[in-house]
Parts: sequence; C-alpha cells; structure tokens
Amino acid sequence: MASNASDLYPLKFQPIFTYRMWGGDKLKTVLHKNYTEESIGESWEISDVEDNETEVSEGHLKGRTLRDLIKDYQEDFVGTKVYRDFGDEFPLLIKYIDAKTPLSIQVHPNNELARERHNSFGKNEMWYIMQADDDAELIVGFNKEVTEKEYVEHVENATVTDILNIEKVSKGDTFYIPTGRVHAIGAGVLLAEIQQTSNITYRIYDYDRVDAKTGEKRELHTALAVDAIDYNFYDTYKTDYEVGQNEASKLVHSPYFKTNIVEVKGELAMDYAHLDSFVIYMCVEGAAVLECNGKNYSLNKGETILLPAAIKQVVLMSKEKSRVLEVSL
Repeated sequence: MASNASDLYPLKFQPIFTYRMWGGDKLKTVLHKNYTEESIGESWEISDVEDNETEVSEGHLKGRTLRDLIKDYQEDFVGTKVYRDFGDEFPLLIKYIDAKTPLSIQVHPNNELARERHNSFGKNEMWYIMQADDDAELIVGFNKEVTEKEYVEHVENATVTDILNIEKVSKGDTFYIPTGRVHAIGAGVLLAEIQQTSNITYRIYDYDRVDAKTGEKRELHTALAVDAIDYNFYDTYKTDYEVGQNEASKLVHSPYFKTNIVEVKGELAMDYAHLDSFVIYMCVEGAAVLECNGKNYSLNKGETILLPAAIKQVVLMSKEKSRVLEVSL
C-alpha cells in the first residue's frame, strides 16, 4: 500500500561529490557547493546508482533515498508509466561536472549492449554548458565518415583525435550525446548533465595520463568500445533551440528524457496536470524561488530540486532573468 501522496513536497538531495583526476574547483567557486576535498569533478545531484544513492536533505523525508521513496509512494512519486516501466529504480542520474583538464575520450553502450554485458541501462545523456573558459572545447562525434577498420588503426596509433569533431563552446550551448557517439568534455568547461541511470563508460583514449592519486594510468576499454560506436558522420552535433521568456522552451526531447529550458523573470505558474512523470529543476543561471502549497523553496544557481509526480502546480519566481532546466520522462 503506497504512502499518502499529500506527504510529498519539492525535494532537494544532499549531493555526492566525486574526486576525478580532471576535476577543478568551480563546483565550489561558481556553484557554491560545500566540500573540502581537492579535484572534485562531479556533483551527483540526484542518483539511484548503487552505492551512490543521494538522500533527501531537508524536510520530514530527510535521509530517505530515491529507492525508499519510490517503494513508499510508487506512481505518486514517479508517475504511473514510469513506475510501470522502471519499478523501484529511478531512471535518471543528474550531475554538475567541472573539467579543469580534459576528460578521457569515451563512448557509452546502448541499452541492449549494456544489458547483455553489464546488466545495466545504456547511457544516453545531454550537456548544457553553464560556463566555459576562453577557447574551451568539447569532442562530439566524428569529423568525417570513418570505417571501423580506420578507427581501430587510429586508436592503435594514438591518432584518434585526428578523426574526431571538436567544438568550441560557450555558455548556453547544448549537446545531446546518444549512446554510440564518441565524446569528451574539454578543459575549462562547467556543465549540467542529464543521463540515464547508468555508470557504464568505455574509455577509448586518456592521453597516457597518470592519476596523481593512484600513481597509475586509468584502464582503457578499447576492445569493448569497437562495436558500441556509431561511426556515422553528422552535419551538426549541437542542439539548436530558441528561448521564450516565462515559458518552457524545448531543448532536448529523447526517448529517455525530455528537457526544456525555462527562462523566468517575475512569476511563472507551471501546470503539470497532464504530465505523468516527476519533474526535476536544475537552476543553471540566476536564482529562483519555487512556491508550492503555500511554501517557498530556494533554487539557486547550481541547485537541483525534484517535484514528485503527485505535485501538479507550482510557481517559479525570480527577480532577475534566470534559467532553469526542466527535466521529465
């Protein structure tokens, strides 16, 4: 028997901060995250990944994990179809990422391959650039048609970067990274990442780096990657979008998640009466306040809040022009 939906409220979670050899300090200096460790590369905002489950940080549900909440509230928490499709598992992993130096060149397997090899979901994801240093870049896809044979030769000769598409990036740029697309976040990029709940990454090339913490090079997965890669060349890899003020504008709609961008100044009433899903807000610019059932919840830049599916009406308020990513299934 599910718990009473009226107990639910907009939920913030205690982020999990993860060391990465490429991590910097922007999660602290730009997003005002509270941690003391060095080289923190990722803030896992909402996670149901085993051994990395985030817990509610405030209110009477404090300390509860996503898995706890789904078991108790079922479709009131995630939505009827989501609960039918995913059961007690939460389908998305929400992060902020700070790359001081480049990430490895990598690829994620699709659902079928991930299930067969790792008993996991695949990992379709998207990036929204929150801040980028001058001349910051990303790697997304190939810069020409390549065959599997050509690709393998480039990997063996450590020249794989010659065939990869490099994009200069700035604030607001958005990229959808479907499974199979070779990619890497470059140095000087701070971004919001929305992805399927999966921790499966195939590392293709890592610049022969040694991790200062372990004193070793990181494992590569070159053989596993070969049949996970989409070798096609695409005309464009960046997502085009337009933003209207005080409305939700389409950003990335995929079979795995839908993300809109909401630019708010003043008050904006959001109605989810027809949506059969939870909603996640990520504040990527400015600061907003979320009003729900007569209570106010702060949503500052770099903060994330989850609206359980049973919550159908909220109001977003901002004195300045602010941007919020609105994520649902």
